[in-house]
Amino acid sequence: MAATATGTNQVVHAGVGGGPRSKDGNGFHKNGGGRGGDDTSFHFSPARYRIGVWMAIGSILMLFVALTSSYIVRSASGNDWHPIVMPKVMWLSTTLIIISSVTIELARRSLKRNNDPAYGRWLINTVALGIGFVASQLAAWRQLVRQGVYLAANPYNSFFYLFTAAHGVHLLGGLCALTYLLVRTRKARDTIDGELRRVGAADAVTIYWHFMDVLWIGLFLLLILWK
Repeated sequence: MAATATGTNQVVHAGVGGGPRSKDGNGFHKNGGGRGGDDTSFHFSPARYRIGVWMAIGSILMLFVALTSSYIVRSASGNDWHPIVMPKVMWLSTTLIIISSVTIELARRSLKRNNDPAYGRWLINTVALGIGFVASQLAAWRQLVRQGVYLAANPYNSFFYLFTAAHGVHLLGGLCALTYLLVRTRKARDTIDGELRRVGAADAVTIYWHFMDVLWIGLFLLLILWK
């Protein structure tokens, strides 16, 4: 992807995921953290976004590891553990989130190839699939309530609602980030730092969304297999 910054006496071309490469191996010295070959300073590195999202993922993972440990221990104690029949709509929601992981990856790759129209289209598809996932989860809750499966009925029910609610809240955060990308960063920036920020933000949101996908698959398998 190319960004062009025009000054009074110079035009600077920089490649993001393509274009001319310097002797450091990419279009920017240390991913935008130093000086390029023309002594023009760039101070932003897309790695900052990636570091931030991995820190967020680490904290979320610790939360769900603690919940999973409690689930396993509680399932082995007492006689009040009564698993429910998993609503079929949960299979639909799982399919939707897996497909959304594919579409956001296609969006990221389209951005790297400087294909902004395709980038926007795949982002829209991902947002739609994410909304479909949340809607199907709510439909599963409504179906269970109609069947008399309430939160406090037994410990398994409590964990089921807790797992799905906690994941749903974090997924809504991902949807907000996707909406930001869709609204604010579909068009190429006219500065190198701006373009680096756009690519860095897309990479970070993609990593987070893939994590939400993998996390849900793990939770879903736990709920249907560990009873």
